[in-house]
Amino acid sequence: MLAFMFPGQGSQRPGMGRPWVDHDSWELVGEASEVAGRDVAALLLDADADELKDTRNAQLTTFVSSLMVLDAVERLGVDAGYVAGHSLGEYTALAATGALEFAEGVALVAERAAAMHDAGRAHPGTMAAVLGLDDDQVDVACNLAALDVWVANYNAPGQVVIAGSPEGVEAASKHAKDLGAKKVMALPVSGAFHTNYMAPARDRLRAAIAAADIRDAEIPVVSNVDAAPHDRGSEWAALLSAQLASPVRWKHCLLKLSSLGVTDFAELGPGGVLTGMAKRTVDGARTISV
Repeated sequence: MLAFMFPGQGSQRPGMGRPWVDHDSWELVGEASEVAGRDVAALLLDADADELKDTRNAQLTTFVSSLMVLDAVERLGVDAGYVAGHSLGEYTALAATGALEFAEGVALVAERAAAMHDAGRAHPGTMAAVLGLDDDQVDVACNLAALDVWVANYNAPGQVVIAGSPEGVEAASKHAKDLGAKKVMALPVSGAFHTNYMAPARDRLRAAIAAADIRDAEIPVVSNVDAAPHDRGSEWAALLSAQLASPVRWKHCLLKLSSLGVTDFAELGPGGVLTGMAKRTVDGARTISV
């Protein structure tokens, strides 16, 4: 069985739209620009790394480019049995299943990005990837820091992301190394995503999520919050709201997909980060990045 995976913020890169300019699926870029009131084409073609790092640009371009790839893949007649998305990618997954109309998704992602950007400015924070340390030990490192720092992403075995105040992340990083982490890498982000620092964004986004009219999905979407498949639209308001300030359980999502019979994982969108995570997490996984 095949699952589609959709990447989150951080996968964007300069010029990621260039291979698609002459493809029929490029028409989605014009639609997104009208809805968002932004020149999405310019962002996909001409924006540099610093401009794309801005949360408001990163999320919008990743969402649109991922759905552009999906549109192209579906034109070939390829379908999936399940879908999942990493953080922002969960919104892409909902749009991919028909639970969100494309225009509704663009508007909701733009509001989410703005809310997270503003929350990041109000509570400055950062994130770092801890490599080569068990999940429980990363939790211990955060606790030993005795500052504002938490686990934000369980990405794959031996790959966990922490987030919080700059001081908290620095202290937890030191403790993680002392506990045996092979490496700790700072991430180029503008906030402590998926932590308590995003509570203001969560509260602001609730109204936008409610207004989006999320419908029942045509195929199940495995949620970041509980690593369980959901196809009822009524469940997603709470799940998307909780996702902003709780850890992304991506490793658990991959294991759940495997337990449901998924053997093939296709990452649709910029980058190939999720492909690598699937290989690390699911024994014998067959993967492709489009």
